[in-house]
Amino acid sequence: MGADHSRAAPSTPRVRRILVATVVPLFVITVIATLVLWPRDTPDGEQSDPVPRYHGTVTKVVTEPCPPVSEVPEGSPTAQDGPCGTVTVQVEQGPDTGNQVEMPVPSGPGAPEVAVGDAIVIVQLTDPADPTVSTYNIAEHQRGKPLIWLVALFAAAIVAFGRLRGLAALAGLGATFAILLAFVVPGISAGGSPLLIAVTGSALIMFVVLYLTHGVTAQTSVAVLGTLGSLVLTGLLGTLATAAAHLTGYGSEEATSLSMFQADVDLHGLLLAGIIIGSLGVLDDVTVTQAATVTELAHANPALSRLQLYRAATRVGRAHIASTVNTIVLAYAGASLPLLLLLTADSRSVSQILTSEFLAQEIVRSAVATLGLIAAVPLTTALAALVTTAGRNPAVDAADSGNIPQSRIPKKRHGNAWPSRRNVALEALSGGDPTDGRAGPGSDPTPSGLDPRGRRNIEW
Repeated sequence: MGADHSRAAPSTPRVRRILVATVVPLFVITVIATLVLWPRDTPDGEQSDPVPRYHGTVTKVVTEPCPPVSEVPEGSPTAQDGPCGTVTVQVEQGPDTGNQVEMPVPSGPGAPEVAVGDAIVIVQLTDPADPTVSTYNIAEHQRGKPLIWLVALFAAAIVAFGRLRGLAALAGLGATFAILLAFVVPGISAGGSPLLIAVTGSALIMFVVLYLTHGVTAQTSVAVLGTLGSLVLTGLLGTLATAAAHLTGYGSEEATSLSMFQADVDLHGLLLAGIIIGSLGVLDDVTVTQAATVTELAHANPALSRLQLYRAATRVGRAHIASTVNTIVLAYAGASLPLLLLLTADSRSVSQILTSEFLAQEIVRSAVATLGLIAAVPLTTALAALVTTAGRNPAVDAADSGNIPQSRIPKKRHGNAWPSRRNVALEALSGGDPTDGRAGPGSDPTPSGLDPRGRRNIEW
């Protein structure tokens, strides 16, 4: 998730009240929308008897040449697709537990390659003509243990590096999966508006994850507001872009298959929902980083004005955006790599391929997500600068924005205390003497803030 909140953003009680009055109603609206859109009649799907699946361990593999196939069309191979042979499996579940069972070597596209000692999953197939006769086939490898070890390593690394904040990040990740699986996916499956459900679910994830991970602070509230505003903008841009490009949502094989099983799903809305949910993970990273950057800059140099904070943090945001844009494109390219490879076998012209539905929707995804990401930087940075500098004297902030020559800043004051540029500006505005009447080396005996004729002069 984005930057760490190593320190809280400075804020006055008035600013905190304004943030609470802004964020709390938005959170309440999100909760109410979640309750209204919560799926109540989720389709059960087609009822069918599941094929029994059991665990087993390979104890023996015997391969042999595949026999020729008779009466095949001209030009077809004269042998079956290999490999051929038998596999002996020690059955660990089901009615044949403890027995050695022989079954054919898996063959065909996507068939698992098995060796002695492999933990596999087998399916029991019953002969429709004679229910008393059944056979076993190898379905796939057991992946439970490798996945458990990988997840354990993932969690241990996060906790070891992030400590308590790492635990909070894991809790936020669990909350994200819970909201997606309990609300977003069932809600869309039940025929709800994918766009409305995606916006509501993303807002709920944002509230839970950001405050859980980064704490209930003014800085987090700024990131929340920046993320929410960018999400809404992303949704609007996505709606306009998909309408202008006349995208239907049938640009992938998965979407077409889904329409066959659930005809009431709005695939156009599902495309928009995917854009919004996919953008959320990058948006909160950018907004949290920008809010934290403004806070750290303000702590490092309290003399920076609101405009200076905004400009400095925006420069950081530009560098962040430059790398994140490439991240978005590569993420979509990685997810659509089989689709990109398929383009190399397409005989159509490049212009026809680029404007086809299945590739046009990927272009729209990347472009809309990037535009929302770019908008998040100035929006969040401006909010963070307003919150961080709230409570300052406007005259002081104006003086801080000027360039005060280092030669006119007193070197020492009250022993080892070193006055800041902001304190110098305060005393200049009030007519005081930054040196308290003590003339240092190279100092001007004329009281600070007055010219030699006694007139007020705060321009140094």
